[in-house]
Amino acid sequence: MFEVAPELVALLVAAAFAAGFVDSIAGGGGLIALPVMLLAGATPVQALGTNKLQGTFGAATAALAYGRAGHVDLWSQRWSALIAFVASICGAALITILPTDGVRGFLPWLLIAIAGFFALRPGLSDLDRTPRMAATTFMVTAVPLIAFYDGLLGPGTGSFFMLAFVFLAGQGILKATAHTKLLNLASNLGALLLFAVLGDIWWMTGLVMAVAQIGGARLGASLAMKAGARLIKPLLIGVSLVLALRLMWAG
Repeated sequence: MFEVAPELVALLVAAAFAAGFVDSIAGGGGLIALPVMLLAGATPVQALGTNKLQGTFGAATAALAYGRAGHVDLWSQRWSALIAFVASICGAALITILPTDGVRGFLPWLLIAIAGFFALRPGLSDLDRTPRMAATTFMVTAVPLIAFYDGLLGPGTGSFFMLAFVFLAGQGILKATAHTKLLNLASNLGALLLFAVLGDIWWMTGLVMAVAQIGGARLGASLAMKAGARLIKPLLIGVSLVLALRLMWAG
């Protein structure tokens, strides 16, 4: 029934719950789920595709939770989500033909810079500020660029969306988290669609992991909405730094 042994399914379910929890608050759930899937015997393509499958459910759960609480108007963001969906498909389509080593080498330093921004910049809170970019400009520049990267590679996408929403769109940290989850959902769906057509996905294992993702995402989103920037900011900084170190180690 499952693509792996039962004891490995239990390990993957635990990893998916932890990934859903972390991802719903600060992004970076793939940092937890992907290595465990590789250790369980998945090929890189299987791990990427299965991660998109189970991560889609976690992102959807978090996006709905933030939407119901009024932190994001899901309908008003439909065009941004559509752009992220299409851009992610384009990124996933190019992953097999474009060299990505140079991008991977640059990513750790970019993530460290993001962690430094959130750690050292004063005044970052749940309060909105004056945006540096018009909403339409943001939608047609920052959104497709980050979503394209999510389809192409993926690590750090949540951190990049968070930085864009806070620094360019002027959103408070909790509001930025809510908007990030919606666009993460759209970009996950885009990449998943392409991997489903061209790739090799662990469907049964991924769907069981998805149930755990939903549980972790519900818990994480609930805590994030209660604590706001006090929880999201340090977790975002920590996830960005850990992901940077892992990419350096892998490189």
